[in-house]
Amino acid sequence: MEKFTHVRIVMGMIVSLGLTHMLKGLSSVIQHPSKSNIYPIHMAWVASTVLYILQFWWWEFSLREIPVWTFGIYLYLIFYAFIIYLLCAMLFPDSLREYKDFRDYFLSRRAWFFGLLLAGSVIDIGDSLIKGELHIAHLGDLYWVKTAVVGIGCLIAMRTRNQIFHASFVALNLAMQVMFVFDSYGSDA
Repeated sequence: MEKFTHVRIVMGMIVSLGLTHMLKGLSSVIQHPSKSNIYPIHMAWVASTVLYILQFWWWEFSLREIPVWTFGIYLYLIFYAFIIYLLCAMLFPDSLREYKDFRDYFLSRRAWFFGLLLAGSVIDIGDSLIKGELHIAHLGDLYWVKTAVVGIGCLIAMRTRNQIFHASFVALNLAMQVMFVFDSYGSDA
């Protein structure tokens, strides 16, 4: 349990930086809406990523069940936290000076964003395997459907600028996230 606590603290610091980055970006948009030229698809991915962070933090409590901790498991989990931080950083750049607006920025960096989202989705499979068979069984079929849809969607999103696809993908992703929370955690959510 002591190792779990240590790993959770380190992961928490990294993921908290990501959440802080998101909140700072959102507050900047609220403070200077005319400078931001809000892009609804971007903002929907912001909402999805905040929900992803909150789910991640809840999921990681299941790590307490790991009987034997190794440095490899520790590195794997820290790498997962790094991916989440980078995902957050991709949504809110330090400056938009090089871009017309958030739409221009998001579409120009979509390969990075969706590549990181895809990496996080694949890494999450390993994270679930680390937590054991009971955890995977508890996740149910929706987990695998969600993972496949996100993976395929990310591969397409990296290559297309089609607004209908991007709007549909983020809407589907948010809907699956909400369904997954209620399906997996029920009254624990």
